Amino acid sequence: MTFRAQVYEITKKIPRGKVATYGQLAKLAGKPKAARAVGSLMRTNPNAPRTPCHRVVARDGSLTGYSGKGGITGKKSMLLNEGVLFKKNKVNLKLSHWLPKKSFGI
Repeated sequence: MTFRAQVYEITKKIPRGKVATYGQLAKLAGKPKAARAVGSLMRTNPNAPRTPCHRVVARDGSLTGYSGKGGITGKKSMLLNEGVLFKKNKVNLKLSHWLPKKSFGI
């Protein structure tokens, strides 16, 4: 499976109300230094919202580069509607960070 396919498959596993970071997805896909590549894949996601790229945020919880409907404002609105918690303009990662308990077998 390609890195691209791995990243998209992992992204599909992020549950409603939770977020993952670009670096976290890179690490889960086996390339821990490829956070920027993950960002590029999220920007060119051909299957949104089935592949929920809006649930991927920067390592500090910042909302960055969302190319979907409404840009960053739309991304925040979608996350709020799903129950993601914010602290000012950043996702509260202590409460809304997705921490998978199992390996993905990828």
